[in-house]
Amino acid sequence: MTTKPIALQELPADLDKSRLPGHVAVIMDGNGRWAKQRGLPRIMGHQRGVDTLKDLLRCCRDWGVPALTAYAFSTENWGRPLEEVEFLMTLFERVLRKELKEMMEENVRIRFVGNLESLPPSLQAEIERSMEETKDNLGIQFTVATNYGGRQEIVQACRAIAAKVRQGAIDPEAIDEALVERHLYTCGLPSPDLLIRTSGEMRISNFLLWQMAYAEIYVTQTLWPDFDRAQFHQALSAYQQRERRFGKV
Repeated sequence: MTTKPIALQELPADLDKSRLPGHVAVIMDGNGRWAKQRGLPRIMGHQRGVDTLKDLLRCCRDWGVPALTAYAFSTENWGRPLEEVEFLMTLFERVLRKELKEMMEENVRIRFVGNLESLPPSLQAEIERSMEETKDNLGIQFTVATNYGGRQEIVQACRAIAAKVRQGAIDPEAIDEALVERHLYTCGLPSPDLLIRTSGEMRISNFLLWQMAYAEIYVTQTLWPDFDRAQFHQALSAYQQRERRFGKV
């Protein structure tokens, strides 16, 4: 996970450590536009975006944010040009293979959520290996949503619960929010407190639909490859200026 030295290694003095989000989720939008603006192939934007994500992960660790979830590849992304999709699958696999040693050294616990069975077998193997080897790490929880769709996640949870009802293992009257959450891909992971979306798009794009019920949403015009620690500082500042009432007065 080697990147160039970055400023703001320590939590900025104007941020209240006791009011940091416990879980930050990011929609990493704008890689293709970043590359196009520079006359580069779209795949170069994705490559640069990986470096941005690696530094954000380290920044969360440095500043005391315990969980980060990144929207890496949606169920809708299969509709992109075949060359780009194949590059992304190869990129995910290469990054996992290359970075696993440093993730172990930095105590990162990595988890993948989504319909992983539809991914290339070699990528599935790297995903399984990375999750198995880091499962006992006690540092930052890094979740990667890959071949993920929020509606799909809820549908599969409903199917799993319905099957148990049919088997007589669950009484329909016992179905509540906690039960549904136990059947989501993200079971055991707290809901995000803050969602950051880059590139200015004002939508959540089928990402963590159930889990985002009370997340604060921060949108920046900055394209993902340019999202640095200073930009993250701004997002956290905006978050700490909001009053989180969760429907109460």
